[in-house]
Amino acid sequence: MRIVWIVFAASAFLGLWPSCYAATPARSVVDNTVVSSRDPAVKIKLTDSVHYVGTDRFVFTKPELGAFDAAELFAFADAGKDGRIRKYIWVQFEGYLPGHPDLHFTYDSPKHVTIGGLDFYEDIGVVSPKPLKPGTDSAHFYKLLASHGYERGDLMWVRLVHLLDATKRKELMIIYAESLVPTGYTAQQLDQGGSAYSKWAAIAAALSRRAIEDIQITQNIK
Repeated sequence: MRIVWIVFAASAFLGLWPSCYAATPARSVVDNTVVSSRDPAVKIKLTDSVHYVGTDRFVFTKPELGAFDAAELFAFADAGKDGRIRKYIWVQFEGYLPGHPDLHFTYDSPKHVTIGGLDFYEDIGVVSPKPLKPGTDSAHFYKLLASHGYERGDLMWVRLVHLLDATKRKELMIIYAESLVPTGYTAQQLDQGGSAYSKWAAIAAALSRRAIEDIQITQNIK
């Protein structure tokens, strides 16, 4: 059994984290399962078709706000011999810092799915490689993958977001993505207005089914 415990940053950095991201090791990876003891307390078992790559913990900042949000991400991926991503699953725990009680997560997707009894907003789309904005969670995620030799190509993705309670200040986000190469289409062709956009609904529905099949969640672990 492969067990990877999360190693936390220096104490000065940890001082920025809210109680949901305290210095004790609240989360670990056991084989292909993310084990979280809080916020929320779950086990997230992922398909064996991806492999654990690594984790990152960071704080979002803005000049007008300073440090305002904290996140911990776990990256799992699979690639071909050329290093190009075939599939990845990105698991992220996130919460606004106590110093900004006015901030709340907002999602407007009309589609919801249930996994392990948890309600998730679901969004689906396509993306081509493009420059990443420094400091974003995407920049942290793709930098982590790149450091292990993974290269981006055209991808289709499913974003699943669970808000922990009515305050909407903490979330569990899971992004499932696959290469578009097997579809025979590019992101530009499948995007709205593209030459193959009429094919997208069926491709997206099948992608959603695979994502839900590849993610198993168990609540209230002890």
